[in-house]
Amino acid sequence: MPSHTADIEKELLLQIAEGNERAFRQFYDLYWAKLYNYLIRIIKSPEITEEIVIDIFLKLWTGRELLLNIQHLDSFLRKVAYNKAMDFFKIASRDEQLKRIVAREMETEETCGADHRLLDGESKTILQQAILQLSPQRRLIFTLSREKGLTHDQIARQLNLSRHTVRNSMAEALKSIRHYLKNNDIEPLIALGIYFSS
Repeated sequence: MPSHTADIEKELLLQIAEGNERAFRQFYDLYWAKLYNYLIRIIKSPEITEEIVIDIFLKLWTGRELLLNIQHLDSFLRKVAYNKAMDFFKIASRDEQLKRIVAREMETEETCGADHRLLDGESKTILQQAILQLSPQRRLIFTLSREKGLTHDQIARQLNLSRHTVRNSMAEALKSIRHYLKNNDIEPLIALGIYFSS
């Protein structure tokens, strides 16, 4: 890691340890997507992944005085995230409802992986056309969600919109894309399931 980046991180952690909320907000914005994208590969469920990421940031803020002891931030965050994921799986193994959610998400992941190989170039082009026919705002919200991995709250903050507007725009975007794909004889669940997964 370049020393300049390390110096910036060290200064940021120092400010957070002193209780600077603005610095923590900056830290949150810098690392939310990294943690989310790392954990979603393990957990598979977007909802559960989001809860775990929120929990990690809450714990980091609560124990902020200890942040000054961190030497390698990326490695530390990956380790914390991995441990949280393992804790979740331990709890899930004793909870029937959670067990069913995990099994369902794993099954969906396997299906999407297989379907990805079956989706030819023409189908991918049609999917891109389906996205391009969205209104500019819906297309932007859809892309931030699917390509950048941002949550509805993050998109709302970034675009200065309400979470309700973002959620509704995503719902309408998906509805429009599904309709477009069906009209072109493509199974929407397959196409949307593999979108930006490679």
